[in-house]
Amino acid sequence: MKKFLMTAVLGMFALAGFSQVKWDARLGVNFSNLTGDGDTKALTGFTLGVGMDYGFSENWSLQSGLMFTSKGFKVKDAFKARPIYLDIPILAAYKFNISDNTKFVINAGPYLAFGLGGKVKYDGGGDEKVFGDDGWKRFDLGIQYGIGLELSDRYLINLTGQNGFIDVADGGDAKNMSFAIGVGYRF
Repeated sequence: MKKFLMTAVLGMFALAGFSQVKWDARLGVNFSNLTGDGDTKALTGFTLGVGMDYGFSENWSLQSGLMFTSKGFKVKDAFKARPIYLDIPILAAYKFNISDNTKFVINAGPYLAFGLGGKVKYDGGGDEKVFGDDGWKRFDLGIQYGIGLELSDRYLINLTGQNGFIDVADGGDAKNMSFAIGVGYRF
């Protein structure tokens, strides 16, 4: 897993030698929950990271990045789980002008996520690590989709959704799901 992460990071830096690559910093708030389990409630979290946009043409580009994302859920009168992931989206993006300095963006593609840490806090007191020995899976894979605006080729506004394909714990049928609103600045 560490080799794959290092390869992905080095691959993004290798693309930086091309003039079509643009880098940005992003910050946002997300709302996450689990699918397949009706007893859970959504929690508010954060997303923070760097992004890359490699333009193939005026309209098409490849977007990726490294995003630190807090996901999680709450089970009423039991506990709150807040895992922290490193998300790596690999998105195809289509852009078109809606005015002189504003582009509308539609993107979609897979994402990979690696669990970095987090805690489960029990309502009766006490807590434990999310990715300890209790069966939580560190790896997640799913689909990411979104819409956004690029203002003056510098400012970004995004609405993003993610649906995971992998159960978060052994023996369960619950997958990560989150929706985020974010802003960014392109360098």
